[in-house]
Amino acid sequence: MLLTGILLGPFVFNVLDEKILLISPELRKIALIIILVRAGLNLDFKELKEVGRPAFLLCFVPAVFEIGGMLLLGPRIFGLTLLESLVMGTVVAAVSPAVIVPRMLSLMEKGYGTKQRIPQMVMAGASVDDVFAIVLFTAFTGLMSTGELSYGAFLTIPLSILLGLLGGALSGLLLTFLFKRFHIRDTGKAMMILSVSFLLMTLEEHGAGVIEFSGLLAVMALGALVRERKGEVSVRLSQKFSKLWVGAEVLLFVLVGATVDLSYLRAEGFLAGLLLIGVLLFRMVGVLLSLLGTHLSKEERLFTAFAYMPKATVQAAIGGMPLAMGLPKGELILTVAVASIILTAPVGAVLMDRTHKKLLKKEVR
Repeated sequence: MLLTGILLGPFVFNVLDEKILLISPELRKIALIIILVRAGLNLDFKELKEVGRPAFLLCFVPAVFEIGGMLLLGPRIFGLTLLESLVMGTVVAAVSPAVIVPRMLSLMEKGYGTKQRIPQMVMAGASVDDVFAIVLFTAFTGLMSTGELSYGAFLTIPLSILLGLLGGALSGLLLTFLFKRFHIRDTGKAMMILSVSFLLMTLEEHGAGVIEFSGLLAVMALGALVRERKGEVSVRLSQKFSKLWVGAEVLLFVLVGATVDLSYLRAEGFLAGLLLIGVLLFRMVGVLLSLLGTHLSKEERLFTAFAYMPKATVQAAIGGMPLAMGLPKGELILTVAVASIILTAPVGAVLMDRTHKKLLKKEVR
């Protein structure tokens, strides 16, 4: 799908209509919302509580290690300053829920790793990981632009997470009340959930600078609360969203591929790939440290590290921002962002698909 987008996009054969490319961010966001709702509908709060500490650590420790790896390797490979390395590190640190979540849902359906709650743990951690990386990216690009670091920006991380969870939970409560009070067909319920999810994501955009709010977490929390209060209904709704995802997946990854400009890779592609392999090793160390003290086997820990590799949606969204802002090394940051999509999205997906039967235990039902 990524390759199709690259070939059809404006940088190769230029087949896609300009109007589609203009609304590409919105279309990608719709696809992302669909998979996040589906993730929430399959997420069990009780299971997450049982996972506990490692699920919490996976929200930020791997990203911190990857950014730390960029601080060490960026100046040596590309001669970056520490601040430029921090910005580049936050661009590539976020993992892609769009790649990870569908595979974790598939594992849950097949029963792989479910006894140890591995898919649930990875799904929850991946969404918070994105919030963490994006907030740091905003803080460091602001410092590069103005020379001043807003320490208040770091406080927005826990605030954004808490308000996102609260907003999603309240929305879920309202919807489950309506579902109980009125007879609504499952298709209507799915459309209502989707509409409220769009509103939650819009609140994040229009509330920026006024109220810190994670739309990604809010959407997942909404789905999780519907599951908590309407278990049987959530199973049927999840099936509805699975059908929507069939088309949304194509839309998402083809349009992500269309943003990739291969010309940026010609000059620095090899070194960018080398840098990414290095920081991914740091990320894997962060994942393994997060899982210390758990009952997971070595094979299960290795699979979790593979699951935390793919990057796509966030890099496509913010990779070009430093260049657009006129920041030093903006073109290089975009090149590394593009390389991270091409390298980690397919490789991470293939590793999950090919190794889960060997590395994870299948629960007998």
